[in-house]
Amino acid sequence: MTGSVRRAGDGAPVRDARIQVWAHTTEGYESDPESHGATLTDADGTFRMEMPQIVPAFGQPHGHLAYDSDFDGAAFGTVFLRPVMASARDASLEAHFVLAPV
Repeated sequence: MTGSVRRAGDGAPVRDARIQVWAHTTEGYESDPESHGATLTDADGTFRMEMPQIVPAFGQPHGHLAYDSDFDGAAFGTVFLRPVMASARDASLEAHFVLAPV
């Protein structure tokens, strides 16, 4: 799973943003420890997280991602994304956040 986090308005990268990820995978359900986690963005606002293969749930292979506004003192509003994979054969998922200041 890869993606980026940018600030609304000027598109500047957001460093150290905490992104939570969970999905139905070959290792278990979204609530199982093997199928969820969190990561921080790097200096250019990108993130990467290795996880087991995402598999279809409710008809579509998809992930759930959230920008965790509680982690950084609520500099930005919370954002949830649900990107859908084009095919169950896909081995990666990409998501991009644009955060608005609170």
